[in-house]
Amino acid sequence: MNLLTRPEEYVMLAIWKLQGEAYSITIREQVSKSTGFEWSLSSVFTPLNRLSKKRLVTSTLTKPQAQRGGRHKRVYELTPAGRQALIDIRTVEESMWSGVNGLALVGGSK
Repeated sequence: MNLLTRPEEYVMLAIWKLQGEAYSITIREQVSKSTGFEWSLSSVFTPLNRLSKKRLVTSTLTKPQAQRGGRHKRVYELTPAGRQALIDIRTVEESMWSGVNGLALVGGSK
């Protein structure tokens, strides 16, 4: 199993949440909203490119749109392997956090 990086995970979760409306701007907005940090477009494109190469996401071009000056959008979606990668990373994270009391982290003891 190849583990996802945290940015890859966040981008994939944003794609899943956006269901058919996942293009660069909406992905950036979703990840920024969810993390509380402002993400640049380049910080979204880097994981998108890696995920595409790994075949965990695919993209299609929409028809040109008048409100976009005749330009199209590149819309992303998860592949079955991408959905499985999210399930796998969630399992790993749950295993890693198992037995860790979040409040103890604040106080520094178990």
